[in-house]
Amino acid sequence: MASSQISLAARGSEAGPGKKPPEPGPQEPLLQEGDAPPSLEEIQGWGQSFDRLMRSTAGRKVFRDFLRGEYSEENIMFWLACEELKRETDPDAVEEKARFIYEDYISILSPKEVSLDSRVREIVNRNMVEPTPHTFDEAQLQIYTLMHRDSYPRFVNSPLYKTLARLPEP
Repeated sequence: MASSQISLAARGSEAGPGKKPPEPGPQEPLLQEGDAPPSLEEIQGWGQSFDRLMRSTAGRKVFRDFLRGEYSEENIMFWLACEELKRETDPDAVEEKARFIYEDYISILSPKEVSLDSRVREIVNRNMVEPTPHTFDEAQLQIYTLMHRDSYPRFVNSPLYKTLARLPEP
């Protein structure tokens, strides 16, 4: 196993001085011992397409680590929570998860509030009257677009990504 792949498997699995513990809420599994790490081709593909990065469990984990360093981890955490909500079929669980997402990421009182424009915020507020698995679709799209346009270009040019993808640094 290449050293860059080993670091991918180990990243985030060790707590230490100065390291923030993982946030409560939806968590993506880290690569566990015995899991096949992403291939170099897959990692390099993350730099060619944001959609490809976001479809990859390992890619989302690495991107989340990057966002944590940029103090914008709440964006991917919100996106992941919305994905989890879409898979829910029990109406009571949908309502409970929707309220959790609203309180954690939409409420202006939340320290993890995501940046939404007033039009989308109003749509979410209307949808919260009777939450469904698609209550946050507009907000999720807006945050996905924000990550794609804002954070993703910095990620692709970051030392973290360039090391994993074995790309030369300028």
